[in-house]
Amino acid sequence: MPREKPQNKGVGRTRRDRIALRERTSSEQVPSPLAAEIERLREQLVRSEARIEALEKSAHEDALTGLLNRRGFERAFAQAVAYLKRYGGSAALLYLDLDRFKPINDEYGHAVGDVVLQEIARLMMGSVRASDLAARLGGDELALVLWNLDATQMSVKACALENLVANASFEVGGNKLDVGVSIGGVMISAEDNLAAALQRADAAMYARKKERKARRK
Repeated sequence: MPREKPQNKGVGRTRRDRIALRERTSSEQVPSPLAAEIERLREQLVRSEARIEALEKSAHEDALTGLLNRRGFERAFAQAVAYLKRYGGSAALLYLDLDRFKPINDEYGHAVGDVVLQEIARLMMGSVRASDLAARLGGDELALVLWNLDATQMSVKACALENLVANASFEVGGNKLDVGVSIGGVMISAEDNLAAALQRADAAMYARKKERKARRK
């Protein structure tokens, strides 16, 4: 008759229970000063990761308006073109340039000009979808990438944005500021790069600015 095997003290415990037991035992054995040092290092790591995340965000975001900066827009545009190449669909690039912005800076100072830029950025973000891209490329030059529309819809959207800015109230010291925006739009192809698309959109914007200026006379 075989001898009876000794009872396994682990019987009835799950693997998770046994791991938890070992962890509790280990933590109980850690001297208090060492445990405090481990906790301090853990908190320091969390703060470091938060700082890295903030730095990565600031590297691609315009500090004044909260829109993408040129660097961030270049990366996002490349991702948009890669998406079009792989999945198809349609997207348009709108290039925006403020009208009569320099006189505002000259007469009222750059601080007032900055407020105008912030307000126009707010209007832009309020009129596009979360999936669209909005950027400040530099100075008073802004850009949008709008998804899932054709050339006709792009033109309608550009006109709507021009009217939105034209009808907005920009005031300083009780004086209404005369500011507008001219927008040039082009459809983006799956073979595009940002430089080529911006060149086409810039040409369209200047043609539009010339047209709008002639109407004002």
